[in-house]
Amino acid sequence: MKSIFFYLCILTFSIVSFSPAQDIKQEDFVLTGNLLADSKLAFNRYDSSQPVFAFDDIPDKKSPLLAGVMSAVLPGSGEFYVGEYIKAAIFFAVEAALITTAVVYDNKGDDQTAEFQAFADNNWSVVKYSNYLNDHKNELGIPEGCNINITGDPNLPPWERIENWNEINFCERGFSHKLPPYGEQQYYELIGKYNQYSSGWITFDPATDGFRDVPQIMLDYSKMRGDANDAYNVASKAVIGLYINHLLSAIDAVWSASTYNKNLAINMRVQNIQLADRIELVPTLNISYNF
Repeated sequence: MKSIFFYLCILTFSIVSFSPAQDIKQEDFVLTGNLLADSKLAFNRYDSSQPVFAFDDIPDKKSPLLAGVMSAVLPGSGEFYVGEYIKAAIFFAVEAALITTAVVYDNKGDDQTAEFQAFADNNWSVVKYSNYLNDHKNELGIPEGCNINITGDPNLPPWERIENWNEINFCERGFSHKLPPYGEQQYYELIGKYNQYSSGWITFDPATDGFRDVPQIMLDYSKMRGDANDAYNVASKAVIGLYINHLLSAIDAVWSASTYNKNLAINMRVQNIQLADRIELVPTLNISYNF
């Protein structure tokens, strides 16, 4: 790889006397970005004992790595560090909005889940479902040996009156699904999703309703579950948005810090030339081409 460097002298200024007594403070040195103006400004503020042109000593130089890490942890903080205050506010506002959305909708999903589970506990009975299976073995094509034992204490909750849950699953061998144990997520999902469980709903009438008839109460329950799932879906999307916001903010912070340093370096490229009887400040432009 060959490298060719072109050194271009942009402008040479008039000879100006140098006064050693002049006191320069780096923190007061502000560049405009215009080479001509900055050269005059730099020369007027020059002090040989305090070089103002050493780029590595510039206090305002930003670390792209630090900016990226800061924004990866807290979106907007890297931009704030670089001085991009508007972008910092935007990323931080998006982060706050996404966190709020995730928390609100996750809590909403929890509340709606508790609501539909309580509704199911009060309106769907595994005892009623089991009795229907026991009474309609031949009609339903239930295999021989199916017998679900139910305790005689009606004061117990229905799910506690089943002596052996495996007996229910044995009778369901010819069905599309088997009822999970009480309390599991799939338990609450299946009883409101598949019409083979319609016989367990309180409004189901074994004398007039068929095994796969769907009572209105089952449809209402399904909607309640759907509302809870919708709330959780919104919360999940908000969490995904948080990851994206962290990533975008980190990338932008690195880019902003690099751009800041690049502009700072360009502004500081004013070279002082010490001659026998004078000092000349020459703004320069370095161009490099690799091929």
